[in-house]
Amino acid sequence: MDPFEILCGIAVALIVLYYYFTSTYDFWNSRGVRGPQPSLLFGTVKDVMLTKKAMGHYLKEVYDEYKDESMIGIFLRKTPILIVKNPELIKDVLIKDFSKFADRGFTVLEKAEPLSQHLFLLEPKRWRPLRTNLSPVFTSGKLKEMFSLISECADHLEKYIEKLANIKEPVECRELTAKYTTDVIGTCAFGIEMNAMSNDDSEFRRMGRQVFAPTWKNIIRTRIRSIIPSLYNMLGYILPQNEVTKFFTRVIVETLDYREKNNVIRHDFVDMLRELKKHPEKLGDIDLTDSLIAAQAFVFFIAGFETSSTTMSHALYELAINQQIQDKLRKEIDQEYAIYGSNLTYDNVKKMSYLDKVFKETLRKYPPLTFLMRKSVSDYTFDGTKVSIPKNQSVWIPSYAIHYDPSIYPEPDVFDPERFTEEAERSRHAMFYLPFGDGPRNCIGARFAVHQTKIGLIKMLRNYKVETCEKTRIPYKNDPKAFLLAPIDGIHLRITKIERI
Repeated sequence: MDPFEILCGIAVALIVLYYYFTSTYDFWNSRGVRGPQPSLLFGTVKDVMLTKKAMGHYLKEVYDEYKDESMIGIFLRKTPILIVKNPELIKDVLIKDFSKFADRGFTVLEKAEPLSQHLFLLEPKRWRPLRTNLSPVFTSGKLKEMFSLISECADHLEKYIEKLANIKEPVECRELTAKYTTDVIGTCAFGIEMNAMSNDDSEFRRMGRQVFAPTWKNIIRTRIRSIIPSLYNMLGYILPQNEVTKFFTRVIVETLDYREKNNVIRHDFVDMLRELKKHPEKLGDIDLTDSLIAAQAFVFFIAGFETSSTTMSHALYELAINQQIQDKLRKEIDQEYAIYGSNLTYDNVKKMSYLDKVFKETLRKYPPLTFLMRKSVSDYTFDGTKVSIPKNQSVWIPSYAIHYDPSIYPEPDVFDPERFTEEAERSRHAMFYLPFGDGPRNCIGARFAVHQTKIGLIKMLRNYKVETCEKTRIPYKNDPKAFLLAPIDGIHLRITKIERI
């Protein structure tokens, strides 16, 4: 083969590759949906792929650029993604036409990642019966039963903070609150003393750090999983299971066996899994493996501790910057204690209206998940438009961008709990506030998250003041490599004891 033939062969190969990578790039133009121009290999998300920007912040830029559009078309490499902005169309996707968007669009890779078979990622067939059977754990009645357990963990948090305050050094609040929520999840959901606050070497806390650590190893694994899922899953046949998978599978299997042998009944999350294991017919024809059971416990643990601890630390950050808001909140807390004494109850916490506003405004500014993902399970035409999408089309809802839209929330960078008065909430479309998602696939543990966060904040703020210090990063800067919304370098604050007369 002469050099000319070789060059021709290379040229043909390059043309074929170019066509392959750009073959979908007219997808949105042909449907009359506007959006940014894609580039070879990266689509429209080059800065996200290179970890220069978080996806939520990229979506905010696109949202702002195409502010008059109800839908925007972007490309994740060569895959077309539809961004839905219009609140009525969002409501159609999440609620009204949920049956057409019941899938989140993730690929569950059972061999490579056994613990990926959980409620958040599962396809509709397995998600529906599992959600139905696990939902009773998260009723308000169950929360009332758990209240004393959460409160006890918050008391331990208060004692732990006293030690930290005496040292008089800046406190990294993301780690502090993660220790608290880890202990809450352990006590309430698994009946296990995780000892994250009393033991710096707690295995559960160490596993929690590993799951969310924005290391290059985790980033590369996520990229391979997303780009070549079939290859990634094949690797599961030759590579040993990682430490997190082995740990959680062992802990849940051993806990189930121990309770069965010793007739231990706690009516918690583990007991619900135990009941399903004893009566697998409740799930229809689903194969209830140890991995599937362990995956549900795993997701409740990681979602329960990380999202709530992140919200708590973000609330403390804003309260440290906005001392007048912190003082007003502490006054409300003191008033409740003056009326009801130290025996705070579930109903007392619900009465704290200003705490509720602070909590909601924290999630408005810092939603842990910056966008919601859905995938069409059939062809679909959006109501009132000419835009039709095929089956298996990914649809994203940019909740972070919506929360920072100045036409919805004036001066969105300002922390203002008064955005959540009853009158203000009634004036806004319900789809303009989505920290927990909405519809049948909303966050199953939302109630639990609200209460463990609020109780922790109450116990901290009643006797301790949080302030900024020399290590506090102002303004806030997010970590573009983090899966959930998180700050670079953590949240460092000064915590001091309030001297009461």
